[in-house]
Amino acid sequence: MEKKMLKPFPSIFRQITEAAKGLGLEENMASSSSSGLTFKLHPLFIVNISDHYTRIKSQSLPPPSTPHAASASNGATSDSSSPPQQPPPRVFGCVIGVQRGRTVEIFNSFELLYDPCTHSLDRAFLEKKQELYKKVFPNFYILGWYSTGSDAQESDMQIHRDLMDINESPLYVLLNPSINPAQKDLPVTIYESELHVIDGIPQLIFVQSSYTIETVEAERISIDHVAHLKPSDGGSAATQLAAHLTGIHSAIKMLNSRIRVLHHYLLAMQKGDIPCENSLLREVSSLLRRLPAIESEKFQDDFLMEYNDTLLISYLAMFTNCSSTMNELVDKFNTAYDRHSRRGGRSAFI
Repeated sequence: MEKKMLKPFPSIFRQITEAAKGLGLEENMASSSSSGLTFKLHPLFIVNISDHYTRIKSQSLPPPSTPHAASASNGATSDSSSPPQQPPPRVFGCVIGVQRGRTVEIFNSFELLYDPCTHSLDRAFLEKKQELYKKVFPNFYILGWYSTGSDAQESDMQIHRDLMDINESPLYVLLNPSINPAQKDLPVTIYESELHVIDGIPQLIFVQSSYTIETVEAERISIDHVAHLKPSDGGSAATQLAAHLTGIHSAIKMLNSRIRVLHHYLLAMQKGDIPCENSLLREVSSLLRRLPAIESEKFQDDFLMEYNDTLLISYLAMFTNCSSTMNELVDKFNTAYDRHSRRGGRSAFI
């Protein structure tokens, strides 16, 4: 399994803390968890939340107006101001997975119905979905719930308490759907609930926890397939190929720059500008052994074999195309000559 350790997400927590000061929720959140649990997220879970949010957002958008209606409305309401932009909708769902000792692994999720008036979840729908999932995945359990937004809200703690009869210590996974080009980490935050005594009163607060991304072979294949899907906005296969080649070019360029850094470092060490470190030289040697050797005889043989196979396939495709064109020409000639022979009494040419 591939594992990728993600750094804690201090920017989201800083935003939540600043928002909590204005909402009076600062005392309901803590900096980090002390439970000692290890959380592992699978890509399918993150894709499910993103898909849920995208569908709900697209359904909430107003239908596009026709050009005639748009021109008429522009002439009638040219002086009026545009309507205020609605905030992005929040989506809610359950987090399912397994817990083995101190390791919590989140595999999947399912959607839930939320009532914004009562700030509560549809309990009958939740129990029905739980029963159906237990029939298909008997080893999976409800570990908590998820939502979307830039920060935690005051009503989130009420939803969190409502799920404690299913799980004594549920998780709260928050996905921030806003796009931040400068952000490199995933916009996903995991919160646990802990009971802290504040001003002599025990209160349940959210504490942030770190996590890792873990994948299996089937998930890697699925994610790669989704990443290479043809765009639905009119993009052609050429656009896809250009994007793919651009990514390969960027990777090769980055590899070249890293190798150049090692080369300059070894030259400086050889000249005596920097002290020689045997441990570092061994690491560089082991790293260079992993790079593909393109000057060996085996590479030349394999390359020529692949090149000849590609040329052979191209020639076969060309011959097949020429044969198909020739067959079509012969069929048309026979059809035309057969009609002429019926009138003149001659036999077919071919």
